[in-house]
Parts: sequence; C-alpha cells; structure tokens
Amino acid sequence: MFFPVSSRAINPTEIIISGSCFLSMAVAAYASLLSLTRILESIQSPARLHQLRLDTKQIQCLQAKVKLLLDFLGVYGQRRSQEMEDLARQIADAAEEAEDAVDPHVVDQLRDGSQDESHREAAFSSFCQDIDKVIAKIESITKELMMVKEEWADPQEQKPIALLPLGSSDALSSIDKNSTVVGFDEHLVRVMDELTRDEPDLQIFPIVGMGGIGKTTLARSIFEHPYIVNHFDMRRWLTISQENRVRKIVLDLLNDVKIEDDNKKTLAELGSLLYKKLFGRRYLIVMDDVWNTNVWDDLKLFLPKNENGSRILVTTRLSNVVVSLSSKKPYMMDFLDEDKSWNLLCQETFSQESCPYPELENIGKDIAKGCKGLPLAIVVLGGLLGKSNMTRESWELVAKNLTSVANLEDDDYCLRILSLSYHNLPIHLKPCFLYMGVFREDYRITVSKLAKLWVAEGFLKSIKGKSLEQAAEAYLRDLIDRNLILIRTYGHGRNIETCGIHDLLRDICLRENEKENFMRSPKVQRAYIGSGYDMCFACGRNPTSHKIDLNEVHVASQLTSLVSVSVCNTCRNMYPSLTRVRLVRVRVIVRRRGFSRESYEEILHPTNVRYLKVKSSADWEFAFPSTMALLWNLQVLTFGLKSGLPKAVLPPEIFDMPQLRHLIAPRKSVFLPDRTGSQGSVSMTNLQTLFHITNFRCTEEIIQRMPNLKELKVSYYGGTGSMEWSYYCLYNIARLRKLESLFVGSNGLLSLENLRFPTSLKELRLYGCSIRWEKLKIVGSLLPNLKVLTLSKNTYKGPEWNQVEGEFPRLKVLTIFDCHLVWWRAENVQFPNLESLVLSFMWKLEEMPSVIGDIPTLRSIHLESCNNSVVDSAMQILEEQQSYGNESLQLYVDEKQI
Repeated sequence: MFFPVSSRAINPTEIIISGSCFLSMAVAAYASLLSLTRILESIQSPARLHQLRLDTKQIQCLQAKVKLLLDFLGVYGQRRSQEMEDLARQIADAAEEAEDAVDPHVVDQLRDGSQDESHREAAFSSFCQDIDKVIAKIESITKELMMVKEEWADPQEQKPIALLPLGSSDALSSIDKNSTVVGFDEHLVRVMDELTRDEPDLQIFPIVGMGGIGKTTLARSIFEHPYIVNHFDMRRWLTISQENRVRKIVLDLLNDVKIEDDNKKTLAELGSLLYKKLFGRRYLIVMDDVWNTNVWDDLKLFLPKNENGSRILVTTRLSNVVVSLSSKKPYMMDFLDEDKSWNLLCQETFSQESCPYPELENIGKDIAKGCKGLPLAIVVLGGLLGKSNMTRESWELVAKNLTSVANLEDDDYCLRILSLSYHNLPIHLKPCFLYMGVFREDYRITVSKLAKLWVAEGFLKSIKGKSLEQAAEAYLRDLIDRNLILIRTYGHGRNIETCGIHDLLRDICLRENEKENFMRSPKVQRAYIGSGYDMCFACGRNPTSHKIDLNEVHVASQLTSLVSVSVCNTCRNMYPSLTRVRLVRVRVIVRRRGFSRESYEEILHPTNVRYLKVKSSADWEFAFPSTMALLWNLQVLTFGLKSGLPKAVLPPEIFDMPQLRHLIAPRKSVFLPDRTGSQGSVSMTNLQTLFHITNFRCTEEIIQRMPNLKELKVSYYGGTGSMEWSYYCLYNIARLRKLESLFVGSNGLLSLENLRFPTSLKELRLYGCSIRWEKLKIVGSLLPNLKVLTLSKNTYKGPEWNQVEGEFPRLKVLTIFDCHLVWWRAENVQFPNLESLVLSFMWKLEEMPSVIGDIPTLRSIHLESCNNSVVDSAMQILEEQQSYGNESLQLYVDEKQI
C-alpha cells in the first residue's frame, strides 16, 4: 500500500483519469527508487554487514528519504504537469547516482584486501561524501514537491476511479479465465462445420479481420474443441506473426520427434521428416497471425495432401494474403452488435452475462457501445471495470474518456481505448506491464522466468510477508485479471505455465515506454555481448557501430580490467559518456567458441548485474574465476550450454554470494565445490532454486546455509558401493523444511535407498534411483502435500508394486516412465485426488488396476508405447466409467484420444 505524503486523507488506491496521456519519467523514477531500495536493503543484510563498512545511520537516513519519495509518487505520480515531469526526472537521476556510489564501494571492500589502510579510509570517506550529496539532492527535491503538492490538493481537480486492492489469493493456479466465447457461438459452429466437411482434399480455410476482433480466440476455441480433437489424428498450433522462421516452424511441428543433431540438418532434411510424420494422418494445422505468404510457400512443400480431409486454418488481418493462400472464400469476422458487446462486457466485469447493479446498466451499455464492437477493447475495459468499486462516478469517467476518442480511425481508436487501462493501473503495476515490451511479438514467456526478471530489475514493490517472487506472481495475477496479460499455457494442477501479451497491447507498451522514458535507460535494458552478437551494450536491441573502451568511462578506475563493449548510435548520442553502464541489470553473454581466460573476466562487468545468463556452444569445460563474488548483487545465474557440454565449474566463492536466489543450469553440466568446513562462508538465505547440480554433497553444513531452498535438482554419476553413495549425504535433504520441488537423478549404478524427503514437498521426480517398490509406501505416507510424482528409468526396481490404502492423499499427477514393473496391485481406491495418470514405455506391465477407474477426480489417462494388455485394461476402465454416466474421463493412446 502507498501512503500519502500530505495530511489530507487520500485513498491509496485512487487512480486519476485526467487527459490523453500521463507524465513521462514518473514510472522510470518510481522503478529507480524501488531498485535503490533493494540495494540499500541488500548492503544492510546480516550476510553483508560483517563484510562491508557502512555509516549505518547515514544509509538509514537515505532509506527514509527514498521511502518518502516512493510514497509521493504512489499518490501523485500520475499527475500531468511540467512540475511533475521535472521532479520525476530529478528523482530518477538521484536514485541512479546513489546506486552508482554504492557499487564501487561494495566491490572495493570485497576485494582481496591488498589495499592499504589509508586507501581504504579515503575510499570510505569518498563514499560517505557521495551519499551525503545524494541525500542533499533528495532533500532539495522533497522541498520542491512539498511546494507543488499544495497546488494539487484541490479535491475537485482529482477525479479518481477507486480500484479494488490486490486479490487475497496468491496462487496463480486460482486464475481460470472464462473459456466461454461470448458472441462467438455462431462463428464457432460455422467454422467447425467447414473444417469437418466430407471433402478429402487438403484445404486452407482463412479467418480474416482487424486486430483485436477475436480471430485468435475463435481459432483457439476451435482448436481445443472436443469434436475437433476427436476428428483429427494430429493438431498443431503455429504462431507466424511478421517474422519468417520456417526452420523453427518445421521444428515446432516435429516437437515430439527425437532428432539427433537437429542443428546440423538442412531444412530439406527436416521437411522430409515432417512429411513422413504427417503422411497418412488427418491433420489440422493452425497458422495464426499470418502477414504474408512466404512461410506458407516454403512449408507447403513438406505437407502431404493425403486426401483424407486434412485442413490448414489461417488467421490474418490482410485480405490480400487470403487471395494468395486459398481460392476458398474467407470467413470474415464482424464487429459485435450492441447486445453482444454488452453481454461480453458483463461477462468480463461480473463473470455473468447481466449486470447485478441496476444503476450501472445504462452507463455500462454506453461504454460497451463506445467500444464499437471490438472484442479486445471490451475485454480490456471489462478488466478495468472489474477492478473498480462499482460506482456510477467511476464508470462515467470511463465513458467520458471513450467519447473523447470516438472519431479516431480504427487502429488509433483501439489503441486509445486500450491505453485507458494502462493509464488506470496503480503505479506499482506499470513497470511490470511496460516490461512486457522487451519481449518480441507473440513470445511465450514462462511465469517463473518473468518473475525472476522482474525481481532482478528491482522495480517490484514488496508485499509484507511475501517473497519478491510471490509478489511478482501476485502482480502478474492482477495484470491477468485486468486482461492486460494473456495466459498461454497451463501446467500441472492448472498452474499458469506461460503467458504473453496481445500484439496491440504490446504496441501500447512500446508507445508508453517512449512517453514514460522507462526503457530508454541502460539501467533497465538487457545487454547482449559475445562473438556473433554485435548488439548494443546499453539497449540490447540495435546493431552497433562503435566500440567504447570502458577506460573512457569515469567509473573505469574501479574495474579490475578493461573491456570493450559495443554501443549503437542511438545510445551513444543519448548517453555520450555511458556513466550508467554499471547499472545494467540483466545480461546475456554469448560465446560461440567458448571462453578464453580474458573472456572469463568479462563476466565480472558490470559488477552490479543481477541476472546473468552465460551461453556457450563450445565442447570444452570452463571454470568461473574466483573473483566471481565481486558480482555482489547477483540474484540469478543461469546457463545455456551445449547439450551435456561444456561442464561449468563454479568456484568456492559461490557460497559467498548471499543475494543469489536462483542458480539454473542444464542437466549434468554444473559442479559445485565442497565447502564443508571452510571459514568465512555466508548464509545463503535468499537461495530458492538450485538446478542441475552434479554430484552435490548435501552435508549438514551446506544444507543449513540454504534454509529457504524451494526447488532442488541434483544428479549423481559414479560407480557402485554404499560408502561412495553415503558420501553425498542425501538423507540431509529432509532438513530442507521449505523445499517444494525435488528432482534426484542417477545413472542407475547408485542406489538411493537412504534418500529422505521433507514433508513440505509438492513435486517429486526420481530418475534411475534403483529403490525397491515396497519403499514407495514410505514415500506415500510421509509426504501429505505431494501433488506431482514422476518415476523414471527404473527409479523403483522389482516386478511388483502392492499399493497400501492411504498413500498419496493429495497426489494429482502420477507419471511412470520406463520402469520394469510387471504387476501393479491395488484392492481399494488409491490416490483419492488423482487427476492425471501417465504411463510411458511400460513394456512389461501386464495391466492397470481396475480400481483406478473409481477415482472420482480422475480426468485423463495417457498411455505411450505400452503393452497391448495395458491398453486393453485402460479401455475396460473407460467403458465401465462411461456405462456409469462418467463422460469426463479421457483416454489417450499414443497421443490419440480414444
């Protein structure tokens, strides 16, 4: 919650509508202050206090003044005036100056101590002076804002829409956007009828309409409709957009085909594989958002005609594309009429097709009419109104703003309507929304990655009692509720797995980024550096034309070595000296030829980086330098390495990085040193994710340093012998009281009989662990919160599994892959909450227990490459359930629904 600076009572969730656009720099200033807040908290953490020399009172004074500015922007940051613009710019500059002062001070003190006492004293004195200057600047800004806010205190000048606070539920799995396509029923039936006509030739069916009219929504509803799922042997969804990536599209169509060295195969070779895969099968391919025929011209060569009713469904905005693609008459998407517009607005606002507030009905119909029948505009405004306090005054303000843009052309009109929802966002959500403009059009981003990026950028406002990642999920949920971010895919348990943004809303992000000056600073941009990627260090987007030696930059005296970076013309003109170069937060380093000794040092700049991804295509091992701990604020370290190679060896100093939250790597690629018994290591209380660590020793000392670990993936490879296995101390995993997800893998030569688990586990995946089946009942009885269980590659050995009643009371997803199980016995109903059962490559299994069908929550059974007798037993279960009237159970055999 933001607290007002003035004594006048102001609803902290008020949002002001006062014109066509809001002030530039306010969001950038707010984000800069939040970033500085995280920095000041970091250097005062217990793990850092024994390493750093600080004037604690001075830092706390700065914190208090920063909070005052945050409170001010939270209330007044959306004001539209020259005074506010000037203040916001000054605030952003002051916040970045403070970060500029902190970074070299921290790095100097984390060095090896070779500097003499006089140098350290002089450096500390200089740091204190720099902070004093920032404090003085903030005090001056505060005096100015206290003067101008008196001019804004007139209640008549502010016309707020009172918004509801953030929802009480935090789990993204609680979001289930209404799947009903209001007003589209007629479209749905007509298009499905066309696609399933008894006409054997391969046909292209185009859906045409302007952006936001609902083409993709209609196509997705058709694609997922049970009738279509049953009619076609194979379905694939392709998002085409304006970029032509034929090779990637072919690989997407082959995503379930194992291809060795696919990067070495030509497009023709991949196309041949695709042709063979599709031959003889009735397929449906949706090509969404087609802008030209280039992709189709290349792709059609690899699609067999089959003469069995296969179809290509195309969505496009361009009628001329349709003429080139197909002789078939296109299906034109019309605007919604007034009744359907009102029904859709009610559905998005109230989750029903009528208005429960009679006093809002007339003004609501005016708003729906003002959207001119454009579904996307209605949906987005419904998200805005659904967050309001349902007062006539608030709704009238929305209607008034719609009237002001009524005479614009279609595209501009739509963008202006969509902008209303952005303008009415609370300021703490605006950086999150604007950041979506970083991603390319139609990009699917995983929720976990997005949360990590938001946290790393430093612009998240904390929520009391929650981690920053949980705050990120709460803010994402809020943006989804407002229909500004789309759910792309769900994972297990209806958790949102990936999300994205409509291209028109992405246009809003880009436009508002320009106005707000949010993405024009190197502080927020990603930097791509590496051979083959000549991208600008500052903006991460534009091709470069200049090399700037960091020796020219005034902060170079604090760097351990000099590095040349590339800068584009735009950033060179905007930031002549690149004095904020060290404020880059998110960095990707690409080395196609591996890392040399010199390029290892490149990893260390800028030292204040928070999100670092290292990508390499080399075939040899590389080791990070011992000076890695100079990346003192690193929160996310992730690797993009060639499959299985190279292996990355991290230095012991990795345990001296208390800000690290996530360490993520491909399987079998990263080794951590054994730091048992060493002196000086700090507690890594922020560490939440540790993926994939090879031969990791889970000693009591190491586990105690990671008390808040939530996700752990470890793999073990070696010889046999209990003494060798006990060396890894896997039983200590049970000490991780907050662990929720665990993967343990082995090459099968090591037995994990002594493996122990904490009761907090929700997901457990075991691979090649060679445990006897009778031990599974211990797992089932001791893990009351387990929801996902995956057993792979003979994790459990022996031919027989006798289930005991009461095991796995909350399990929702069970996957058994390539295990030598022969007899699976269960007399009573097991897994009382199971929703999905997956059996893959279970060649020896004779049959499934018939009581599986009696599980009331079971929705799907997936069988892949299993014994015919297993398929027969599953068919019997399905038929029995259907005879009882249970139509919800679905059976899939080798991807085809039965």
